[in-house]
Amino acid sequence: MESRKVVLADKTTVAIEVNPQVTEDTVIFVNGDEAGGKNHNTAFKGFFKAQPKALGTVQIMNGAMVFILGFILTSSVYSYSAILDYSGINYWGALIYVSAGSLSVTAQNKYPCLVKASLGLNLFSAITAGMAIVLMGVQIALLSLDLPSLYDEYFILRVTGILLVFTILQFIISICISAFVCEAVCNKNSTVVNVH
Repeated sequence: MESRKVVLADKTTVAIEVNPQVTEDTVIFVNGDEAGGKNHNTAFKGFFKAQPKALGTVQIMNGAMVFILGFILTSSVYSYSAILDYSGINYWGALIYVSAGSLSVTAQNKYPCLVKASLGLNLFSAITAGMAIVLMGVQIALLSLDLPSLYDEYFILRVTGILLVFTILQFIISICISAFVCEAVCNKNSTVVNVH
C-alpha cells in the first residue's frame, strides 16, 4: 500500500511517495541531492560496484585497438579483400564500442538517464560485437582453408585473430555492463523520493 504526501513550502513543492514494505536502504534520490547521509541512488549500488568507469575505459581502449587494427587490415600495403573490409565493421563497430565505453564512464556520475542510455548502447554494442565475431570467424575459416602461402596472408590471419580477441572481450564487457544496469533499472522494490 503506497501513500503520498504533498508538502507546500516557499515556492517549493515536495512530493513524497512511500512504499512501506520496502526497507530504508532502497531509497532513490532522483535529483541526486544528499538526504540522510546518502549521496547516490542506492538502487544503482550493484551497478556502481561493478566499476562502470573501469569497464568503460576498457571498452574505449578496445574500440581504439579495433579501429587501428582494422585500418592496418584495410591499408594499401596489405591489399586483401575480405569480409571485414566489405562490411566496414572495424570502423563503425569501433565507433559503437567507444561510444558505449564513454557512456559507461559518464554513468558513474550517477544520473539515472545516463545509466539507462548506457544500457541501450551496451546492448547495441553487444549485438555489434556478436556480428563482428561471426564475420571474423568466417574470415579466419576462409583464410585457414586457403592455407596461406604468402607473408601477407599470414599477417592478415594473425591480425584478424587479434581483432577477434578484442571483439570477444568487448562482447563480454558489454553483456556484463548491460546485466548490471538492467538489474539496477529493473529494481521494482525501490522507493522514489521526488523533489520538485
